[in-house]
Amino acid sequence: MSLFQRAVFHTTIAHLRDLPVDSQCEVAFAGRSNSGKSSAINTLANHARLAFVSKTPGRTQHLNYFRIADGKYFVDLPGYGFAKAPEEIRSQWEGLLAPYLRHREALSGLVLIMDSRHPLTELDLQMLGWFAPTGKPIHVLLSKADKLSRQQQALAYREVQKVLNEIGGNCTLQLFFELEQVGSDGGGGDSRLLA
Repeated sequence: MSLFQRAVFHTTIAHLRDLPVDSQCEVAFAGRSNSGKSSAINTLANHARLAFVSKTPGRTQHLNYFRIADGKYFVDLPGYGFAKAPEEIRSQWEGLLAPYLRHREALSGLVLIMDSRHPLTELDLQMLGWFAPTGKPIHVLLSKADKLSRQQQALAYREVQKVLNEIGGNCTLQLFFELEQVGSDGGGGDSRLLA
């Protein structure tokens, strides 16, 4: 049974002044648009439609809060790197995201989702380089690992691990498989998400 099975949608935040005041612990999910953030949240919560999975990149434009327990939240951040978003929306994201990630005291760590087929994009590296100095944990999930052969999975894992070792700090890494796509043998994935 998932540790996060009782997760429910709580609220959408468009302005920092509206952040939940009861929050004691938040784990933010970041990544490029269509990297699999919503799928990761849904898999962790064992709930197919908790976070909205969109075929349209850039759909998430605010901070979406999911309550895990009293005072504890997952936060789905807007996907970064969506070039087709209008300039006013991109600047709104930056005005919301940067202060949230820099100053939110309840923010305990970051789950950075990278598509395992295309990890370590320039924007992924910028996020790592910017967030790692905070000293807060970063857990990298290499999503869509089921779309790679085992050899390709191992290569992607080693490539990202090398970069994380160079960055140092409090970084961990794992391949990520959505539950419904993993066979009974676990598909080689690590089931200790956020353990």
